[in-house]
Amino acid sequence: MFQELIARIAASLEVRKIPYMIIGGQAVLLYGEPRLTRDIDVTIGADVSWLPDLLRSVEDIGLTPLPDDVDSFVSRTMVLPTQHQETGIRVDFIFSFTPYEIEAIARAHRVSMSGQEVAFASVEDLIIHKIFAGRPRDLEDVRSVLLRNPDVDTGYIRRWLAEFEASVEDDSFTGVFEGILAEIQ
Repeated sequence: MFQELIARIAASLEVRKIPYMIIGGQAVLLYGEPRLTRDIDVTIGADVSWLPDLLRSVEDIGLTPLPDDVDSFVSRTMVLPTQHQETGIRVDFIFSFTPYEIEAIARAHRVSMSGQEVAFASVEDLIIHKIFAGRPRDLEDVRSVLLRNPDVDTGYIRRWLAEFEASVEDDSFTGVFEGILAEIQ
């Protein structure tokens, strides 16, 4: 069910040349331990001017936008929450066009799923996203992913975490990462 929907999302976004990568729990399933996840998170490497194209994809896929005023909600939050009509699965499209997201989408790992090539965040970028989110579940995901992927590019992860720390005046991202690394080694 999830794989078929992810493949349909990928196909529709690629037809419209919308840059994207799958993040969140679905990427954790690819790189970490199996766990329950009820949604699909998709980073769109574009600004909200791509919303009309995305809405055409959403319609083609059989997704229903959840906000009443889509334009206002997306402009305010940079997120388009939707729900798949047939399965009830929630799909969130997150608009992001920062230098980091552009690089992360370019580094995405392509996986064949239900006959469609799908772009998933790389292991390193998944770890960065999860540390930035920082919830307990996210940090458990980081542990799981690191245990199953011991050869990650820690230099890349450290570089981006340090840049995020400087931009938001928060020095905890690198410390959290180093703490998790120390725990599992």
